[in-house]
Parts: sequence; C-alpha cells; structure tokens
Amino acid sequence: MTQFCPHPGSSAFSSLSVSPVLPKISPPPVPSSPPSFGGPVTLNVGGTLYSTTLETLTRFPDSMLGAMFRAGTPIAPNLNPQGGGHYFIDRDGKAFRHILNFLRLGRLDLPRGYGETALLRAEADFYQIQPLLDALRELEASRGAPVPTAALLHADVDASPRLVHFSARQGPHHYELSSVQVDTFRANIFCTDPECLGAMRARFGVASEDRAEGGPHFRLEWAPCPAELPEVEYRRLGLQPLWTGGPGELREVVGTPGFLEEVLRVALEHGFRLDSVFPDPEDLLNSRSLRFVRH
Repeated sequence: MTQFCPHPGSSAFSSLSVSPVLPKISPPPVPSSPPSFGGPVTLNVGGTLYSTTLETLTRFPDSMLGAMFRAGTPIAPNLNPQGGGHYFIDRDGKAFRHILNFLRLGRLDLPRGYGETALLRAEADFYQIQPLLDALRELEASRGAPVPTAALLHADVDASPRLVHFSARQGPHHYELSSVQVDTFRANIFCTDPECLGAMRARFGVASEDRAEGGPHFRLEWAPCPAELPEVEYRRLGLQPLWTGGPGELREVVGTPGFLEEVLRVALEHGFRLDSVFPDPEDLLNSRSLRFVRH
C-alpha cells in the first residue's frame, strides 16, 4: 500500500500536539501488540493487579492514562506489557483503586472516614486527571474548615556509618582493595492524624507495602551512594536512596538535615507546632528526634 507523505510545507505539520509525559514503565522482555478496545487490560500498579478496559483508561483523553492508551495511537515499546501481559506502573497500588473507580463511575466515591485524601491528590496529580483533582477540591471545600483535631507527630532518625571494602580495577590485571564509608539512615514516623501521615508517605514516595506498614506509623531506611563506591557494589550491598518531592521535581535525601526539613514542612502544613527537639534544641536539623503537637 502506498502511503501519502505530506510536503514539509503543508498544513499537516502545523497541527502537531504534545502529549503528557509518560510515567516510568519497565520495558518488556519481548515485543507485544497493543490491546484492543473492548478487551481486558491488566495493570500492575506497585505490585497490585487491576483488570479494566481501554474505554475506562481513556475516559479522560487529556490525562496521562489517556495519552498512554489513546485509541489509534501505537503503543511505544516501553509501554508494552511485561511477561504475563501486565503493564507495570511504579505507583501506589492501594490508592489506584480509587483512581480506577473514578474512571469507571465518573464520580468520587470514597469510603466513610477515608483519611488519605492527600495521598490520593498526589496520585491524581501524577496521572494528570483534572476532573478528579477538581472533585477532591470540592470534597475538601464541602467539609468546610473545621478546627483541626488534637494530634501528635513524632519523627526519629538515626545514622549508622559502616566501612565497605571492595576491589577496584586499576588495570587489565591489576586490582586494588579500596574502602569507603557508607552512612545508613533509619527513620520512624508516628502520627495520629491520618491526613498528615498520608501526606508524609506521599512526600517520601512510600508507595508499596514493603515500606508502608499501615497503622499510625511507618519506617524508612536509606543509604546515599558515595562517589567513590562503584554503582555495581552499591547494588550488590542491597542499598537504596531516598527521594522526596513530586513528579518532575524529585530530590535525593542525602542525610538527616534533608529528612528533618521535609518532615518539618509537612508538619507545619497540617497545623502542627514543634514541641521538643532531642538532643540539642539549638541544632534542629541535626537532631535525632522531633516531637510535634496540635491542640
């Protein structure tokens, strides 16, 4: 079949549009043909499987999901399904349940007492679903501005330096034993306000059950990679970094000051005030423990 190729000066080149930036999706092991309308589509979101249809995923064409699965648009190789036919998206699997229900129903239908609207808002912003963001704003406005309930927030962080030995290649047959210090950080966040706790999880990208423990607290563990440590050795040791911020503005949390600064921001946004600093009240961002209260 002969295809018509428009001249560079024709109007066909003046109507190009820019699609939303696609999320990070793991490349497939083998090529796969795109799904067809009417058939089921399986998504693996943060380890949780969801089955739906293309009609549902493209309900809002201007959203990120609408751009990913737009009808008539060939799916790029990095969007093809993984082994087993699952499209993997590295986001919060639990929150995606409400994203998908909104796409199916066209309205926001949350369970009574739902306390993670901050996390859901962050996910809706990531998927660029503007009607859902509008619905969340209306929900918050309908609740009015009640006096915040009394709550407690406690953040502890501890640093443990360790000396790592590794072999560094200096030549074709020359290896030299090297050492470098790696700082491992462990943090525990406890909060009796589910809204603030959800915002804290979203701020630190806690999206899967391997890090989120449920209940009024969760733990984090991370270790920035020293410049002297080869990436292969860093991965072999099972270490991982910690990131904060939203899509397009991710920042690595290098140490205690960066972590406590983010905790302080979220706490103040939710009406908390600083109650105690340990061990040195004069050195806030290098402390080991912060306690916030809200009366």
